Amino acid sequence: MHNHDRGLEFDLATLRNRRRALALFGGAGLAVLAGCSSTPTSSGGSTTTRGTPANGSAVDEIPQETAGPYPGDGSNGPNVLTESGIVRGDIRSSFGSASAVAAGVPLTIKLNVLDAAKDTALAGAAVYLWHCDMQGRYSLYSQGVAKENYLRGVQEADTSGALTFTSVFPAAYAGRWPHIHFEVYPSLSEATKAGNKITTSQLALPEDVCRTVYATDGYRTSVGNLAQTSLRTDMVFRDGYDRQLAAVTGDVSSDLVATLTIGV
Repeated sequence: MHNHDRGLEFDLATLRNRRRALALFGGAGLAVLAGCSSTPTSSGGSTTTRGTPANGSAVDEIPQETAGPYPGDGSNGPNVLTESGIVRGDIRSSFGSASAVAAGVPLTIKLNVLDAAKDTALAGAAVYLWHCDMQGRYSLYSQGVAKENYLRGVQEADTSGALTFTSVFPAAYAGRWPHIHFEVYPSLSEATKAGNKITTSQLALPEDVCRTVYATDGYRTSVGNLAQTSLRTDMVFRDGYDRQLAAVTGDVSSDLVATLTIGV
C-alpha cells in the first residue's frame, strides 16, 4: 500500500489553518466562508440555472473541506479536468492513453446538488469526483498508478440537480476514514477548464457498510486501518459529519448505492 504520510500532513496543515481562521473571526468568519462557498461564479462559461424546487425541507450547506494532496485539478500537480474523456459517468477505468481498470466492490454514487438558501435544484451545475482505489492509491499520484487516471470524473446535474457515478468502494487508508472527494462547479464548462469552484467537500461512508465491504477479497489492509480511526476522530469529519454521511443501500453481491444531497 502506498505511503500516505505526505497526504496526512497536507490535510492536517490545511485544517489547522481553517480552524485558526474560524477561531479568530468567530461567527463573522463563518458567515464569510459560507457566503463564499454558496455564490456560483463564472468566467466565460454558461451560468447555472435554478431548476424545479427540491422535495423536503430546506437543506444546509455542506461543509467545505480540504481537497487533499491528490486532487488532480491543477491546484497540486496534474490537471485531469481539461483532458478529453473526463466527462463520464463510469469512472472505473482510465481514459486517453491510460488503460487500467480499478478493481473492487461496485459502488453507484448518486448526488443531488441544491441551492441551500432557496432549496432548489442547481440544474447544470457540475461535480468533479475522485477517490482512492481498493489499495488506498490515488491515480495520477501514487506509486504504481501515477500514469493512470481512473476513479476520477465529471458529471453535469440534470434539471432536478441529480447526477450519478459508477465506481468501486474506496479503501480505508492509514489515518483517514473511508471517504470520497468532490468539487462543485457552476457549470460543465467551468469544471472542464478547472475554473471557479462553488465548493470543495468530502463524502463519508457508513461504518457498517465499510465493515461488510472490507470483509471481501482485496480489502484486507482496510480492516486494520478502519479499526484505528472513527468518524468522530477523523481529522476531516470530527467537527461534524451529518451533512456528509451518505446513505448506502444494496449489498456487496450486486451493487451498493451511496446517496448524498449536497447543499451549496
